[in-house]
Amino acid sequence: MKKLSIAIPASVVSDTPHLREKTSKLGLIGRAAAIFRVSEIIVYPDNPQEKQSDEINLIGKMLDYIETPQYLRKRLFKLEPQLQYAGILPPLRTPHHPLARNSKDLKIGEYREGVVLSTTKEGALVDIGVEKPALVKHVQLPVPKRVTVQIVNLRERLEAEPTDRDGVSTYWGYKTTLEKRSFGKMLKDHDFGLTIGTSKYGIPFNKISNEIAERWEHTKNTLVAFGAPTAGLNEIVAREGLSLSDLIDYVVNTIPLQGTETVRTEEALFSSLAVFNVVMATKC
Repeated sequence: MKKLSIAIPASVVSDTPHLREKTSKLGLIGRAAAIFRVSEIIVYPDNPQEKQSDEINLIGKMLDYIETPQYLRKRLFKLEPQLQYAGILPPLRTPHHPLARNSKDLKIGEYREGVVLSTTKEGALVDIGVEKPALVKHVQLPVPKRVTVQIVNLRERLEAEPTDRDGVSTYWGYKTTLEKRSFGKMLKDHDFGLTIGTSKYGIPFNKISNEIAERWEHTKNTLVAFGAPTAGLNEIVAREGLSLSDLIDYVVNTIPLQGTETVRTEEALFSSLAVFNVVMATKC
């Protein structure tokens, strides 16, 4: 299955002073990632002159919380100040966030996210969001590990088997990667088949859309990178003494006639991923 990664800067919430507004902004980023089937959100430090660990940890915590099915959040997250406004976050409504809460509504072969509650001689008992836990036979799993399972028995008792979430045929959410390396070093070390940077100084996307679509079609792992509220990708890599065009395959402008001086990162996410989605859909 093709993998789409996006890279966002740690300072994506730097222009938002209050935690409530930071929470709202990160909710939009999580929604954009889910709508356009992003597999991975990479959060990278973009200002070497500042210690950005607090911002990176906040973004990571919030994005992980958004991606976690609601029925598992109380088991996986403690009450803490970073999440005090989590109630305003929008639901993802992705396939791995099912609404069914009763085992009678489950189907054989259905996938669910779960959390290991305990282990017995028979195997592990896993909370999958219904009124009783599922038994994963002959497996010993640590508590409270999050696991992806597939329903295999609904008759005598509720049973499931562990599975690799990457093997699920439908979109199954994103993972969040907190990057310690600078943007330039990260790109040099990663093995992306196709890298695209978004910038108002880039080539208008319509002029090279066919070329990018052709590359996208034959690439398993694509990265789309976004700049910060106060510094675009060109400025961010310039701080490392690097050139963006030397690091990235394509630097594109997905909003060539923008009517504002700047475009916020969360706005750029929706605009750019929507443009890419329309073009790449023709290759599916």
